[in-house]
Amino acid sequence: MNVSRKYGAGAELVWKDRKRWLGMPLSFTRYVLVRKPGSWFKLFLDVGFLSTHLDEVNVYRICDIGFHQGLLGKMLNVGDVTLYTSDESMPTVVLKNIKNPHRVRDMFSTYMEEQRKANNIRMAEFHDHEG
Repeated sequence: MNVSRKYGAGAELVWKDRKRWLGMPLSFTRYVLVRKPGSWFKLFLDVGFLSTHLDEVNVYRICDIGFHQGLLGKMLNVGDVTLYTSDESMPTVVLKNIKNPHRVRDMFSTYMEEQRKANNIRMAEFHDHEG
């Protein structure tokens, strides 16, 4: 994959994977995490073969991360990582059946905190207290 050609000059590939079936990357759903230093850091979801649909979300918009791994997933080292975002067009992004899901979850957690600090973004938590 020529990252600079697809995402612009200076773009760097940080991580990529595909949705897997029985642990094998037999899908036309691709996940790509790309950083353009000094500019942006985004996750791209590229779905399709003959016609493709591309969605993107800025890493700093990730608010929380979920994780699911069933018995077969544990045996094949695949699982789902769910990213909850503040992006109105994509409030939930599910990275379905990806390889090494624990490592990917930790990676996104690190990068989201890094990007929040770099962009001076604070996530406020509000709790409804009933008295």
